[in-house]
Amino acid sequence: MKIIYVSIVCLVVSVQLFAQVDAVVPFTSSNLPIVVLKTTVPIVDDPKTTASMGIIDNFPDRNNLSDPYNIYDGFVGIEIRGSSSQMFPKKQYGIELRDANGDGAAASILSMPEEEDWILFAPYNDKSLMRDALAYRMGRSLGRYAPRTRFCELVLDDVYMGVYVVIEKIKRDKNRVDINKLDPDEISGGDVTGGYLFKIDKTTGGNEDGWTSAYKPPYAENQEIQFLYEYPKSDEIVTEQKAYIKKYVSDFESTLAGNNFADPVTGYAKYIDVASFVDYFIMQEITKNVDGYRLSTFMYKQRDADGGKLFMGPVWDFNLGFGNADYCTDGNPEGFVLDFNSVCSGDYWLIPFWWRRLFQDETFSDRVAARWGELRSGTFKEENINGYIDSVASVLNVEAQERNFKAWNVLNKYVWPNYYVGATFQSEVSWLKSWVSERLTWLDQHMPLLVTDVEQFSGGNEHAIAYPNPFTSNVVVDYAVQEGGVVNISISDGMGRSIESVKIDHESGGKYKYIWQSGAAGSIYYYSVKQGSKTIGEGKLFRK
Repeated sequence: MKIIYVSIVCLVVSVQLFAQVDAVVPFTSSNLPIVVLKTTVPIVDDPKTTASMGIIDNFPDRNNLSDPYNIYDGFVGIEIRGSSSQMFPKKQYGIELRDANGDGAAASILSMPEEEDWILFAPYNDKSLMRDALAYRMGRSLGRYAPRTRFCELVLDDVYMGVYVVIEKIKRDKNRVDINKLDPDEISGGDVTGGYLFKIDKTTGGNEDGWTSAYKPPYAENQEIQFLYEYPKSDEIVTEQKAYIKKYVSDFESTLAGNNFADPVTGYAKYIDVASFVDYFIMQEITKNVDGYRLSTFMYKQRDADGGKLFMGPVWDFNLGFGNADYCTDGNPEGFVLDFNSVCSGDYWLIPFWWRRLFQDETFSDRVAARWGELRSGTFKEENINGYIDSVASVLNVEAQERNFKAWNVLNKYVWPNYYVGATFQSEVSWLKSWVSERLTWLDQHMPLLVTDVEQFSGGNEHAIAYPNPFTSNVVVDYAVQEGGVVNISISDGMGRSIESVKIDHESGGKYKYIWQSGAAGSIYYYSVKQGSKTIGEGKLFRK
């Protein structure tokens, strides 16, 4: 009797702090795998606490909560993970599989390759429950690594917690990010050249070690681009390795900002795997991921013996993609999310200068257009994307989604930052499919013409950007100059005829704005911003 009493006390503490479901839902069996977690102390955001975990998967037969644990039965280290998602009552967890001694122990989970580290992802503000799984599926269809996923239902300390997704954590591994293991004593020659895994992200989770880019991003005031070590970990990477990867990225950035950046031999292509940058761009844009390029942005570098290039990816974190954000982009399936900071000037997290600079090279933009056409004729056909959405919806709609939304009463309610609020799971799925269809249509019309606003990076933070592009009425020209003086803004048509020409005298350097009230007919236009003989920025504009 005393043991039962203690167990109940532990349950109450855990539920009060971290498992406050909206309703207690009876649960005995599922068509999905069942993950069972049992804790003895509350789960916190670092450090990981020890718990036991069991997984039941009798596929193709039904899974019963009373069945033996036949996929995993052992210990784990567990912690709450995420950044803004930590404010939600439905928590997501980082899991480390452990042996009886508390050491990491790799194992295969739900037919995914064996590893120690996993994510129990908690769809909460994504009421389709599948945005992340869909994006990773699309990422893998590009022929690149993206995390594998499996849907499940979670029981935590005898409380039904709803639909979760088991996701591979991004890390160095032959079955994940396949780069060389880098030991602390590998500090010179070819050894020190790889592999490295790092990211642009918030410092949530205590990872604050890295370095700062020498190049401020467009629209920066006090913001800088910070690169954070992921592998080797910040407490394991040694001084020589830090110096090497910082210099490599700095050399890439200085080359990209230089006058000969587009040279196929000595330019940016010397440092990066261009195809990976193309695919990364397409993934951020097809999902219109509002965090794209500026948060949850992973990169890795191979050892020189394996090619030595810098790769973008793997892709990560799409719960705010596919129209699921009501700020700045307003769920709109039109427009490039690369322009996020131009329409969302109050957001702190900025996109590095890399992307707009790359599109100044027509070779890069041509590769994007060609890759888009290739994908749209195959893996990114609308019926292929819808086929996956429908397959997930059919599995979840058997019963799991109904239980999930009883435990978490969020249907027909706004949960930050929802743009669309559906009354049912099926309405959320239908809206997602409709959004994808509209997004594909818009990108089909604009991806082949993609030439983003041209910026000059040879003069510190001087730049000029015209948006929206393509435009329908007025065009905003944002520009920054380092010193006062007369600025000439001109717009001409495809024949070189002047459409607009103004001179503005500024008393001092700073950031300024000019609005062209166009009224122009559909065509291609060219804009230029100059101060004296110096070109601050120029580029093409497309009138819808």
